[in-house]
Amino acid sequence: MGKFSGVLLVSDFDDTLSCEEGGIPPANREALDYFTRGGGIFTVATGRARPNFAPHAGQVPINAPVILSNGSALYDFRTGEMVYETFLPERVRGDMEEVARAIPSIGFEAYHNDQVYTYQPNAVTRRHLERAGLPSRETPIADMPLPWSKAILQQRNEVLLEAQRYMLERWGEHYEVIFSNLVLLELTRKGSSKGGMVELLARRLGIGAQHVYCIGDNQNDIPMLAVSAIPFAPADCAPEVRAWGARLLCPCGSGCVAQAVGILDNIY
Repeated sequence: MGKFSGVLLVSDFDDTLSCEEGGIPPANREALDYFTRGGGIFTVATGRARPNFAPHAGQVPINAPVILSNGSALYDFRTGEMVYETFLPERVRGDMEEVARAIPSIGFEAYHNDQVYTYQPNAVTRRHLERAGLPSRETPIADMPLPWSKAILQQRNEVLLEAQRYMLERWGEHYEVIFSNLVLLELTRKGSSKGGMVELLARRLGIGAQHVYCIGDNQNDIPMLAVSAIPFAPADCAPEVRAWGARLLCPCGSGCVAQAVGILDNIY
């Protein structure tokens, strides 16, 4: 038993725990070592799929299953076990063909069994896959194998806003359609979000809601910030997160996760 026993801390990965320039700040590593040695449970909730998060899973002391693919999967890297996973409904291929006809400039990635299939990849797609370190296969939508754990639509922000409105107006009962940044629009099964998966994980671990803390920087993190006892965000978070009312910490590069641990150190 330690001072953080029964406390769950969940962090977004890109631009929260790890920064585009410089990776994971040393202060975050040191603080998480302290937190987990004190009995705390730490994990990551990321939009990344299993293959492109796997190289980072050992960089910090993660001692619980990781939330992947924007809340559609819960995977334990310690045991190699997929704890829980959801998939987009089979209708998704037909719906995406309709979106592609209605908004011809749209491109997207579909994730199936650790494979990435692309439709009409654009500059955003290529940058995203390069940063993720993932190979992909350009494929007609009708030929992409099912099931998909998620899809990521890519284009300029104004085009993606149009795509989001189009899908939610027609099929909002089937899908979560939420931005992970200005040029990435994430599509998961209805109910599959970072927030829903944080709640599921907390129940599995027997941790009460009053001891669950989350930190994230973008719109797709808001569902988990909404279930956090204190919703934390780095100072350089998306304007939507700031406007939502998260408690702002220092910027990502200054070790915002370490600052969150410091706040918990004073609470417990």
